[in-house]
Amino acid sequence: MQTSTASRSLGLDFGTTNTVGALSGGAGGPVLIDFAGPDAAADVFRSALCFWEDEDVAGGIAAEAGPWAIAEYLAYPLGSRFIQSFKSVAASRNFETASILGKRFSFEALGRLFLDRLVTHSGGSLDVPPERVIVGRPVAYAGSSPDPALARERYGKMFAGFGTEVHYVYEPLAAAFSYAVRLADEATVLVADFGGGTSDFSIVHMKRPGAAQRFTPLGNAGIGIAGDDFDFRLMDHLVLPKLGKGSEYRSFGKQLAIPGSYFSDFANWSRLALMRNRRTMEELRQLQHQAIDPAAIARLIAVIENELGYPLYDAIGRLKRALSQKDRATFEFVGGGLDVSADVTRDEFEAWIAGDLARIESCVDDALAIAGLDDAGIGRVFLTGGSSLIPAVRAIFERRFGADRVAVGGELTSIAQGLALIGEREDLIEWTV
Repeated sequence: MQTSTASRSLGLDFGTTNTVGALSGGAGGPVLIDFAGPDAAADVFRSALCFWEDEDVAGGIAAEAGPWAIAEYLAYPLGSRFIQSFKSVAASRNFETASILGKRFSFEALGRLFLDRLVTHSGGSLDVPPERVIVGRPVAYAGSSPDPALARERYGKMFAGFGTEVHYVYEPLAAAFSYAVRLADEATVLVADFGGGTSDFSIVHMKRPGAAQRFTPLGNAGIGIAGDDFDFRLMDHLVLPKLGKGSEYRSFGKQLAIPGSYFSDFANWSRLALMRNRRTMEELRQLQHQAIDPAAIARLIAVIENELGYPLYDAIGRLKRALSQKDRATFEFVGGGLDVSADVTRDEFEAWIAGDLARIESCVDDALAIAGLDDAGIGRVFLTGGSSLIPAVRAIFERRFGADRVAVGGELTSIAQGLALIGEREDLIEWTV
């Protein structure tokens, strides 16, 4: 049996939507870090940043993260800049820096600020740097044409000096270690992690507890489709048509489609926060003068200028969660001249995300092929991550593997706990990417 060699290891699930930390806890198992904050679950730290001007701090720009960032933004939305899901640009060569209140921030600069505030709000748990930091990473990064080497370089700069050793482990592999404490029999397990930006799969053969070599990884696969994409489908059907998507503008005697890039940016949290800049706003005002439906573009401008992105996406998130519990729910949002009220059925939502679900299921096929297995070769399935609660997602696995073989749990915490467990192992290096 592998034994612990590190007296203190931190498992850090740096997620697109939420971040969770767990410290090695010896015989009692990993201990989740308590981030007691305003309107937040104690063990979940929202992956968000808020900036505002403050003459009393160095550089004139103050920053907060997690639920404190949300509280600052809600208290003073027009005087702040709110950024969420910045992890989604880690592997993008199109992202170089974010211009925030006249200052440019690289990905790693945003990440270091985020980590600094996370430590501050950890209740003293991280005042002494851990010997080992085990960071979860997706099997496949989000975005079009993602560059894993670039993401690894940016992560390296972000986490430099955060611990004596920093290691990276696939997120679903970490979830497998967390699930193993519930498993008494030998089994080949498919672990599926559905985050905000990616859906990742690992297949691991697990022997009985106490075996000298309990875990054998068999295959990994991932795809950049997850909860944020489901949010986009809701936004695309319910909101974007009222902001000008699908309409036209006049230019040199012709009627042309309004460029879709504005709506792609609006529907992506990492880019929406950056749309409130002089060039983009001037372009939109010019487009408003030329638009066939200028009122729609005026609403788009008002939502951006009034920093209404967070409450709008919060309403979308509430609708998505409601449809995981009920067959029908109501979406409502009022602000910036935008007034939307619509009843949405679960069947409609599932039809809108059908293409995404098909691609996710195809990625499951890829994981099985890499492992050299078919459906019958999987003894257990463990689903984790927030989007695992969506009935249509869970149905993929119940249909293929049988409901009796599918388990769910630890939707927000299983990966961090598994990372901490891996950090205690002598064979840690065998599990790193």
